[in-house]
Amino acid sequence: MKRALGPALKILALRMPALAIPVLAIPVLAIPALLFAGTMRAADAPVVVTSIKPIHSLVSAIMQGVGEPELIVDGAASPHTYNLKPSNARALQDAKVIFWVGPGLEAFLEKPLQALGQDASIAELDNAPGLVKLPFREGGAFEAHDDGDEHHEADAAHSPDADHDDHEHGRFDTHLWLDPMNAKAMASEITTTLVAADPANALTYQANAKALDDRLTALDKEITATVAPVKGKPFIVFHDAYQYFEHRYGIRVAGSITVSPETIPGAERVSEIHRKVGELGATCVFAEPQFEPRLVNVVIEGTRAKSGVLDPEAATLKAGPDLYFTLMRSIANSMKDCLSSA
Repeated sequence: MKRALGPALKILALRMPALAIPVLAIPVLAIPALLFAGTMRAADAPVVVTSIKPIHSLVSAIMQGVGEPELIVDGAASPHTYNLKPSNARALQDAKVIFWVGPGLEAFLEKPLQALGQDASIAELDNAPGLVKLPFREGGAFEAHDDGDEHHEADAAHSPDADHDDHEHGRFDTHLWLDPMNAKAMASEITTTLVAADPANALTYQANAKALDDRLTALDKEITATVAPVKGKPFIVFHDAYQYFEHRYGIRVAGSITVSPETIPGAERVSEIHRKVGELGATCVFAEPQFEPRLVNVVIEGTRAKSGVLDPEAATLKAGPDLYFTLMRSIANSMKDCLSSA
């Protein structure tokens, strides 16, 4: 073929202007090189697996230009009730790096990581340096958190800066990402882990991390302004997932229908919250898209409170590098809209 093609190209070149020779040469020589380079780029990207959408979003932002991480808890699924799929198990087995919050949130991953993630670098982001950690709230407007832990009273006395690295379930609220400053701390740990696992792409990871940090700073200022007009208005949430948002922005959650969404509250608990709404004059009660909304309707029945929806785990959002920002803005805007109109 090479001998037959060579004369044909020469004849075409003689019939065309002088510039035709390089035009013909570029496709023949450059295209295979470009294809080869593209193949090598994809092959060089490490296999990275993430547990939930907010974490996937932060990892995606830092990996832009290198590759795309895989996501386990996709769609409208919740990490509180998720069952691992065979495709998830294969992803864990093939992974070079795995990011998750920790056993307090994604309990379904604890044993699979021990069995399938042995060859991967596993980053448990609830151990990231610089995180603010808040203990679970219990009693009164916040139902007791029954997870079998015998240290509840001690936990309640811990300060936000206490050391919680003992991996005991339920020792602190695991919805850490709902404070952008915690997102910054986790992004720093994500970057450190990726650079160690894939030093060839270190400069890209570090540049992306700097851009992400700047965006998180701007987001924090934006949310502060968004919720400022409604900071003093009390409201009730479906489950106690928002105290990092509260702690950062000074908003007022008066209680939760349940602490853990895996456990449907009984009639007595619903009645208690119903009374709480009336007593406090709580202006809004927020449901969540993954869980039973009828409970919220029962709670607000006969009161002046309105209902809204908050989505702390991004169940209704499309995964990707911008999801975290959409998630946080959505929570802030939902609070502002419902509380302003109530």
